[in-house]
Amino acid sequence: MKTNQNLTPEGVQINQRLSKHNKKNQKNVISLFSGCGGLDLGFHLEGYETIWANDFNHYACETFKKNFGNIIVEGDIEDIDPLKDVPECDIILGGFPCQDFSLLWKQPGLNGERGNLYKSFLRFIDAKKPKAFVAENVKGLLTANNGKAIRQILHDFETIEPGYLVIPKLYNFADYGVPQFRERILFVGIRVDLEFEFKHPKATHGPNCSQPYVTVEEAFQGVSEAKFNNEHQNIAPKTKALLELIPEGGNFSDIPKDNPLYVKGMISHVYRRIKRDEPSKTIIAAGGGGTWGYHYPEPRPLTNRERARIQSFPDDFIFEGSIAEVRRQIGNAVPPQGVRALAKALLPLFTGKYKHTDIRKIRDELMNSDLDKRIKNITSK
Repeated sequence: MKTNQNLTPEGVQINQRLSKHNKKNQKNVISLFSGCGGLDLGFHLEGYETIWANDFNHYACETFKKNFGNIIVEGDIEDIDPLKDVPECDIILGGFPCQDFSLLWKQPGLNGERGNLYKSFLRFIDAKKPKAFVAENVKGLLTANNGKAIRQILHDFETIEPGYLVIPKLYNFADYGVPQFRERILFVGIRVDLEFEFKHPKATHGPNCSQPYVTVEEAFQGVSEAKFNNEHQNIAPKTKALLELIPEGGNFSDIPKDNPLYVKGMISHVYRRIKRDEPSKTIIAAGGGGTWGYHYPEPRPLTNRERARIQSFPDDFIFEGSIAEVRRQIGNAVPPQGVRALAKALLPLFTGKYKHTDIRKIRDELMNSDLDKRIKNITSK
């Protein structure tokens, strides 16, 4: 972490908390498409340190600065030369933009305007040659362009010199202690000359695990006392009346069709209310009224702090911007708790305490394997 210079009092608080985790086995991180810093926070809590970051969104950068210090560069990643402008690092983290791959929208994939921004991620890996990288994206990437997108992306990652063994896995973050059913692909790449055979961590929460899922009710304990980003939004009387017709865990489809408040054509995630005894459904970043996520038993939208709790952010992680901007940051973030097990599984690579394996051979076998079989391995538990 940076020193406390230029941090707010709240930023100093989180800086001190993170620093306790960063004194031993420090690993330098470059963070791309950083957003508010959820992925970085998960790695920080396992002893890594982000030394340079980049994002295009102004308020996400302001949030990052407030919580991590002034180490983020605001601006278009295409304007940055990683050889001249970026320090050396041990690992690169980032979630390249996923709009063109999301299941919620049409899937132009590699042909979309933003679908090729992953190539900026490639450019940084090629320039810095980190020991490892972790890239995050949505589940829809597996089927974009009829499978051509995932095939191309894997090939591009794997053939960066001197070669990387790339092991993707579909994570449901509820399986790792996040109070939310949220699926994302995490690509882990290991430089082949290091001979470290990485294995994704097994689930820790849920059926057949040592711990049960973390529920919304558990996540919300004491949330009304949280100081930051906990404002209540105004709600129209009509919306309040509509919510009172929807049971716990229900959504718009539970409104009787003969009720005047029912509108034909609504989709199921609209006016979705929490179910307190299980993890939340996926918190989303944007959308109009009806997509905000709604409390139960209170007939109201969730506050941003409640959304942040669902995303496993601590209360002293402070978000900058309007309510809508903060909601967007939270919905776009990687849940920090969800990646801590992965960050921990990578630690032997940096201590040198691991059995050396010819992973170049493993990489070559994977590159020549059947894509359908490989995707099946990505989605298996």
